[in-house]
Amino acid sequence: MDPNNLQASAKGNNNVCHIVAIPYPARGHINPMLNLCKLLVSRNSEILITFVVTQEWLGLIGSDAYTKNISFATIPDNIIPSEKNQLDDGITFVTAVMTKLEAPFQRILDRLYPPVTTIITDALLLWAVDTGNRRNIPVAALWISSALTFSICYHCDLFKEKQFPLDLEEHADDVIDFIPGISSIRVADIPSFFHNKQYSIDDRSFKLPVSKAQYFLSTSVFELESQVFNVFKSKFNIPVYSVGPLIPYKSELNCESPTSSCHEEPHYIKWLNSKPISSVLYVSMGSLFKLSRAQLDELVAGVKMSGVRCLRVGRDETCRPQDGFNDLGLVVPWCEQLRVLSHSSVGGFLTHCGWGSVLEAAFVGVPMLALPIMVDHFTISKQIVEDWKIGWRLNKDIRGEHSVITRQEIAKTIHAFMDINSSERKELIKRAKQVEDIFQAAIAKGGSSDTNLDSFNKDITPGQAH
Repeated sequence: MDPNNLQASAKGNNNVCHIVAIPYPARGHINPMLNLCKLLVSRNSEILITFVVTQEWLGLIGSDAYTKNISFATIPDNIIPSEKNQLDDGITFVTAVMTKLEAPFQRILDRLYPPVTTIITDALLLWAVDTGNRRNIPVAALWISSALTFSICYHCDLFKEKQFPLDLEEHADDVIDFIPGISSIRVADIPSFFHNKQYSIDDRSFKLPVSKAQYFLSTSVFELESQVFNVFKSKFNIPVYSVGPLIPYKSELNCESPTSSCHEEPHYIKWLNSKPISSVLYVSMGSLFKLSRAQLDELVAGVKMSGVRCLRVGRDETCRPQDGFNDLGLVVPWCEQLRVLSHSSVGGFLTHCGWGSVLEAAFVGVPMLALPIMVDHFTISKQIVEDWKIGWRLNKDIRGEHSVITRQEIAKTIHAFMDINSSERKELIKRAKQVEDIFQAAIAKGGSSDTNLDSFNKDITPGQAH
């Protein structure tokens, strides 16, 4: 749907709610914001949304992104580096996103009609929050990670105040017990950028979205992180809405997506159909970050050595013919992840602990093996293993390109993790089902996420605000 259709549908309607959504340009940020937008228009036909992405990302999103009442506006590709290159020079990419996207975004706002009534922005894009303030447009800041991760970032000034050392080599196991809403967390488990001297972490970067935005949205579920959310509600002077999980559960599980292969099953679904219940380990390291070549080789060998059936996603150069597992395994370049995780033959998920992947596994009650790579993965891994008790660590604090988990360690852990007769496995499955029930209750009518979506919907719709 293009902006001209939005303009036509809005004529004569003075109460139209026109939202502009601007995500951080990465799949793990774009997908949840797009899912939020789809949920909003499905609840209120008066809402019109313009979703702003780069031209490159519009091509990558795919045709299933097109939904009634959502149009796309694009930023030229030459403004920031290509998505394909962002890992090669992460600092350059981040700097470009933070400094070069504001001007083209302003130009998009200038030409949009009907007038924009709300901006939904990634909480990382401070310039988008400032833009809304200058134009007197209410802004909703969406945080794309766990609430616990945000609390660490928001309160990072406490590290300086208490002169608390964050050096991994000497203080990895030191316990941090002064972050509001978090009983305790090890230095090794806070986001990796706190240990990277290339980055200068400023608590203002995380306090500004809360102080300048009119709404704070979270992709998490209240009951999953209630202690943290209660801290937010007591500290923040704006509404805090947990609206997760912002994953494609309606389209994927109910087969409503235009690209969903409900009638012609993909070959990997046919392969899963032939396997016993809970016998397959699904392995995926996400869409952005990469394991070192040495670690990937050990991982592939370890999975084979374990003797466990495996469906593995191998992206681009990591998907090699020699990585095949014969009858025990299958390697694919891509799959419908939520559809795979919800399949009865899948009994576990070896994951890098990206927030979106973790939400999908938790949503369908699949236990996880955690192999975090960087940024918030280590924090989320801690939550999986220690807080929610729905997974194990594949490793203990293995970081850096020269730190590699051996194939023997990997094989031993996977074999134990997938042993359906072990008491530890049975306890994992029991707990994973309890967390699945929490998610289902949150999105059900009257559940916490359902209620928060309705409240936010009323807040931003002219004539319906509380």
